[in-house]
Amino acid sequence: MSKSNVIRRIIVHEVKVPAKEGAVNHPSVDHPLHKITVAGQATWSVQFDALSKVMLELELDSGIVGLGECYRDHAPATIDNIARSLIGQDILTLNRQQLPIGHCREYDGFECAITDAYAKLHDLRVADLLGGPVRDRVKVGAWTGHRTVDEMGPMAQRFAKQGFDNWKLKCGLDDDVVGWCERVAEASPGMTVTLDPNERWERADEARSRIAKLAEVGNVLCLEDPIPRWMLAEYAELRKLSPIRIVLHVSLPYIVHGQRVSDAVLALQHRAVDGFNFNGGLAGFAQLDRIAAAANLPCWHGSEVDLGILEAMYVHQAAAAVSCTWPSDIFGRMVREHDLLKQPLRIEPPHVYLPEGPGLGVALDEAAVKHYALDRKVYE
Repeated sequence: MSKSNVIRRIIVHEVKVPAKEGAVNHPSVDHPLHKITVAGQATWSVQFDALSKVMLELELDSGIVGLGECYRDHAPATIDNIARSLIGQDILTLNRQQLPIGHCREYDGFECAITDAYAKLHDLRVADLLGGPVRDRVKVGAWTGHRTVDEMGPMAQRFAKQGFDNWKLKCGLDDDVVGWCERVAEASPGMTVTLDPNERWERADEARSRIAKLAEVGNVLCLEDPIPRWMLAEYAELRKLSPIRIVLHVSLPYIVHGQRVSDAVLALQHRAVDGFNFNGGLAGFAQLDRIAAAANLPCWHGSEVDLGILEAMYVHQAAAAVSCTWPSDIFGRMVREHDLLKQPLRIEPPHVYLPEGPGLGVALDEAAVKHYALDRKVYE
C-alpha cells in the first residue's frame, strides 16, 4: 500500500445556503419543493433551502484533496459512520463502481470526493474517468418553481436576454400552465418550456385535458412525471395520444421512494416515455445514460437545486453521457445566494462549460463556506 494514496483526513462542513429572494416561487405562492418526507413531516411541506447540506474535503497523505457534496437533509450518523470507515483506506484499492458504503442517500457525496481525489492523483478530469467527454459544454435551461401568469412574459424575456432558450417550471393542478405557456410564446417565441408536475396531475384525464391545450400553444419541450410514476401503462397511453414528449424522472437518490436503475428499463419495456430526467451519482448515472443511449432516447441531468460541487460533478457526467442532450438542471448561482465555489461554473446560457483542470476542476470558496457554516467536523 502506497502511503500517499491513503485517506488520512475527512473534513465535513455542514452548511445552509438560502435561495435568493424571489428566485423560486412568486411571493403569493407557498409551494415547498422538497418531495421527500423530513423527520415525519408530510411531503412537499419543507422548502429545499431550509435544509442543510454537507460539503466534504477528503484528504490523502499526499496532500491531494477530493471534494464532495451530499444531497440535502443528510443523516448525521450516516455521515459519521462512512467518514470513520474510510479513514486509512488506500483509494487505489477501492472499487469506484461499488464502494464499501451501504446503499444510502449519502453515498454519492463520498463517491464524488473519492473520484475527485482519484482523478487528481492521475492528473485526469472526472469526465475522463467516465470514458471521456463527448462534448465540452452541456445544454442548460432556466429554472423556477411556481409562478403567476402575469410574471411569465417579463421573466421569459429576461431569461431569453441572458441566452436561455428553455425554461423549466414546477407545476401542480392549480397552476394555469396553458396561460403560462401562452405568455412565454408571446414574449419569447423561440423559448421552449419544460413542465414538471412531479406526479401532481394525479390522473391521466387531468393530464390529457392539459396536454391538448398545451399542444395548441406549441412551445412545450416535454412533460416530466405528469402523473404518478407507477402508472406506466397510463404513461404509455398518454404517449400514444400526446404530441408533447412524455418523460420519466429516475432519481437514484430517492431511495425512500424505491427508485432504481431498473425503472428506466421498465419504462422502455412499457413504451411509456420519449426521454428521461436522470439523477444519480457517477456510477449510477453512467448506467442510466447507457440504457437511454441504447434505446436512442435523450435525457438530461436533474438536480436537487444543489451547490457547486455536485453541479460540477453533473457537468462532468453530462459531458461524458451520449444521451444527455436536453437542457440539464444546472443553475450555478441563479437560484441560491452562493454555490460555495471559489470560481463559479462557466455558464454562458444556454450552455455550461466543462471545468478545466484535473478532478472536478473546481475549488471551495473557504470564506463562503465559513459564512454559511452550521457545523464542522474533522475525521482523521
